[in-house]
Amino acid sequence: MIVWLASYPKSGNTWVRSFLISILFNKKKNFDLKDLNLINQYPSRRFFKNFINNPLDIHEVKKNWLITQDKINSDKKIKFFKTHNSLCNLDNYYFTNFKNSLGAIYIVRDPRNVITSIKNHYSYASYEEAKKFIFDENCLLGIDDKKQVNISLKENKIITPISSWKTHYNSWKMFKRNFLLIKYENLIEDPFSEFKKLCNYVGKLLNLSFDDNQIKKSIDDCSFYSLKSKEERDGFEESTHNKLKGKKNRFFFLGPKNRWKELLDDKTIYQIEKNFKKEMLELGYL
Repeated sequence: MIVWLASYPKSGNTWVRSFLISILFNKKKNFDLKDLNLINQYPSRRFFKNFINNPLDIHEVKKNWLITQDKINSDKKIKFFKTHNSLCNLDNYYFTNFKNSLGAIYIVRDPRNVITSIKNHYSYASYEEAKKFIFDENCLLGIDDKKQVNISLKENKIITPISSWKTHYNSWKMFKRNFLLIKYENLIEDPFSEFKKLCNYVGKLLNLSFDDNQIKKSIDDCSFYSLKSKEERDGFEESTHNKLKGKKNRFFFLGPKNRWKELLDDKTIYQIEKNFKKEMLELGYL
């Protein structure tokens, strides 16, 4: 069965994914960015290869979410998958169900900081464009459109409905089975306590235990600055290409230095806080 590692884009999913891989699979060696393939992304084309003709057709894809997950789970093993998909229901086609899903870890991040990472990752020229992205209730990753992520047909990507920041969060918080909410800000402020909480969650599902030294090693090995250094040295296949600058964007961009008070104008702050007020109050961001 699947344990989802879910988040809105640029909310810390890769950081948490790196830590999980380090603590579960890399006990005798240091983490490498190439190890990220030990926790695959879903949806991706490899899982839909024999089920659909057009991976950019949401109508084909949605009809095969559960069918492909049934196939993935045919071996009866517990596995982790990263996803940015919202926990949606499109025309009575559900993204997942409890037959296929054992649990969900949801990473959430203050949208006032998400917007800066979105702007960098997708090479938006202004915060106004990035704001439209996080406000868009019909936002889809994987389509070739000036407003969205430009995905080549040759890449292993597939159309993925994410909706707005608030709708994405609200969809996953309703997951009623083995749900764990992780705030990006808590990972920065107290990484040991937060990652230990994650280890306790994973340990119960997998019947494993992790000592404090293991946790500390994986935290150090997968710190933001360690991952940033690995990207600078080796590159990172998940980083996006900036056509205007003719080079790749930094995937590990600002991290803890992403401080919205120093980066956003008053109008952008006001609009984000107004649009997402209920959710931000609930999460303690306001």
